[in-house]
Amino acid sequence: MGTGGVVKALPLPLPAQSPSLLRSQQWQGRIFVASLVRRAALAVLFTSSFSLPVYADTGAGAYLAGRQAIYQSDYEAAERYYAQALRSDPENAALLESVVVARLSLGEVPRAYPVAQVIEDLGLPLQAAKMVIVANLVAEDKLDELLARDPETQGVGPLVDGLMLGWAHVGKGAMTNAMEQFDQVSTQEGLREFALYHKALALASVGDFEGAEAIFAADNGAVGRFLRRAALARAEVLSQLDRNDDALQFLNDVFTAGSDPSIEGYEARLADGETLPFTHVTSAQDGMAEVFFSVGAALSSEAAQNYVLLYTRLAAFLRPDHVDAILLSAELLEALEQYDLAVEAYRQVPANSSDYHAAELGRADVLSRSGKKDAAAEVLQTLAAQNPDLPSVHVALADLERQQEDYAAAVLSYDIAIELNERSAGANWFLHYARGISHERLKNWDLAETDFRRALELNPDQPQVLNYLGYSLVERQEKLDEALDMIERAVAARPDSGYIVDSLGWVLFRLGRYDEAVAHMERAVELMPVDPVVNDHLGDVYWAVGRAREAEFQWKRALSFIDPEDTDGEADPERIRRKIEVGLDVVLVEEGADPLKVANEG
Repeated sequence: MGTGGVVKALPLPLPAQSPSLLRSQQWQGRIFVASLVRRAALAVLFTSSFSLPVYADTGAGAYLAGRQAIYQSDYEAAERYYAQALRSDPENAALLESVVVARLSLGEVPRAYPVAQVIEDLGLPLQAAKMVIVANLVAEDKLDELLARDPETQGVGPLVDGLMLGWAHVGKGAMTNAMEQFDQVSTQEGLREFALYHKALALASVGDFEGAEAIFAADNGAVGRFLRRAALARAEVLSQLDRNDDALQFLNDVFTAGSDPSIEGYEARLADGETLPFTHVTSAQDGMAEVFFSVGAALSSEAAQNYVLLYTRLAAFLRPDHVDAILLSAELLEALEQYDLAVEAYRQVPANSSDYHAAELGRADVLSRSGKKDAAAEVLQTLAAQNPDLPSVHVALADLERQQEDYAAAVLSYDIAIELNERSAGANWFLHYARGISHERLKNWDLAETDFRRALELNPDQPQVLNYLGYSLVERQEKLDEALDMIERAVAARPDSGYIVDSLGWVLFRLGRYDEAVAHMERAVELMPVDPVVNDHLGDVYWAVGRAREAEFQWKRALSFIDPEDTDGEADPERIRRKIEVGLDVVLVEEGADPLKVANEG
């Protein structure tokens, strides 16, 4: 079918790489402190002016509401409810860290700090609190205090602690100590690339570009390929060494042409002979922000998204212009379905940033996913006007217009995107496929078929295109043998796709090979049991092989699955009711189509 969950632990998914945070789950109940004065002082921290629903007026109710909110990644609600619960139980370890986590997830590091300090004063081994305290020491330039912290009782973890100490030495002007610290980190299993990356950044930050490039160049440039930012940092280092050609060649080796307009900006400046300033780290505080970002970025493919968010928020706190940290925060919030927070994050990227277009594309995507498609379209239209030569913007606008069923506008946007794409990166099968869908919906079949066939020239075995074109030909009663071949190839590539298996059964039905169609249609219904079109098709196939009772049963199932608000669905409820009443043969005659016994002859 081608178109057609007594408080014992912080309720936050934690990765195995965070042993100190995992240890926090072992804290149970309250930890009593003799001083009633301290308890009174703690309660003041959590007094708020917000209003809560009646069911959350008690500490237990507020805790339950906060727990539900944190599971939903609703950090604003979680922070309110957990803070309310802490007014009744201000030394509860899990509640204390829950407030820190919620505030940190919101990017409100200064508000998280007083609670984190309480946690440390109580001697609780809670990682999120330590992260906040370390970041606050950096922000207040208290490097001596940072260097004096005991890693066994006050540390975040071996990697973060080791890198932070290195940057603290840089901030103190003790470069020999800093280099020794980074080298010490590099001896730990799995941490070598992190340590060398930060060592190179530290050298470049004090103008030792030759020392930095020696690190970047080693092992066939492995450190420069560690992160996207590492590659750009190396390009800046090479440019500072008057080696723009080498920098340009390195970027060409690492990045696919046309894949990143920001990279293209670097390449254009290098090609023009501009000496790129070294911007990636300009101070020890920038380096410490980079610690949080690089660790977070490395964890992003393995750890829970809400855990990674803690790192990216701290990176942006220490360096508000760290666009990569802002963008990763926004992406994580979007994935957590915190759309308003994601939009807020994307808005933090300034218009003069080379990544502004990426932020606006992200903002438009969030707006669209949250149901604000008109607002998304407005963002993309403005962006397209500002970036008329950027294919990705026109592609995003075209895709949104197609989703809004404004197919005429989508065709125009795809036209621009295809022309720009072919001019730079080359032909793209998906753009022709998407434009073909738009043409087909506009009933411009010749143009649609041309696009589908062009897509297959570019990607001959692409199952989506094979299925869509094959199914469309079946519906048009054209080139049925070719359509069968296409759909059989699509099924071979995607045997568990209900849509594609349905297409195979349907083309066999159209060819009059009813007995062969049965097994495929039954398999399609197994794969998509509540799809109205697939059930309707199975009913037709059953009717064609003389299984009338089963056909009526499938048609009734199909009717039960039709969304009454979906007026554009392929399954026609009136036609299905008529088939139940008089049978498929009569319906075909009423429609002026050949009855099955005649169709079977062709």
